[in-house]
Amino acid sequence: MSHVLYLHGFLSSPKSVKAQQTLAWCTEHRPDITLHIPQLSNYPSEVGEQLKAYLKNHPQLLEGGLRAIGSSMGGYLSSWLVEQFGGKAVLVNPAVRPYELLIDFVGEHVNPYTREPFSIVKEDMAVLKALEHEQLAHPENYMVLLQTGDETLDYRQARARYARSSLVIEHGGDHSFVDYDKHLPAIFEFLDGH
Repeated sequence: MSHVLYLHGFLSSPKSVKAQQTLAWCTEHRPDITLHIPQLSNYPSEVGEQLKAYLKNHPQLLEGGLRAIGSSMGGYLSSWLVEQFGGKAVLVNPAVRPYELLIDFVGEHVNPYTREPFSIVKEDMAVLKALEHEQLAHPENYMVLLQTGDETLDYRQARARYARSSLVIEHGGDHSFVDYDKHLPAIFEFLDGH
């Protein structure tokens, strides 16, 4: 495993705390790994095609199976990619049905990191739902980190969807996943495994 894909969440960026913690940990402990942290489109209707194009342009990410870390919406997208291309993923407080959540976000927004204005439209929900796989082909290929205090997503949805995966459920915390960096050694150990 020499290439890992990190996917940030909705209204986030490669500058997010978890993305930067992951990058710093790799630099110090796993200099053999190239961490890819693309800036994902703010538009749900574009992000699937964007990721397919990114993988086409970085085929080394798929050699030996994709290895991904995804937070929130990035967790949903990581799951979609692993189901499509094979590989393993670590999901951090992942979105399970983002098309139900984002219906409340229809309208104008500004990404707090990039300052880019964008809009969410109702049609985006169908695009997001189309990325969903009803059944996970290999639930053992996922490690899922959940905190019960997540104020944005109901952790029980992910607990149910990934019931046959490697689950780490911590009491309390929040959507950002408190003390995420302490889990980085275990995250990379899981991704390293075959």
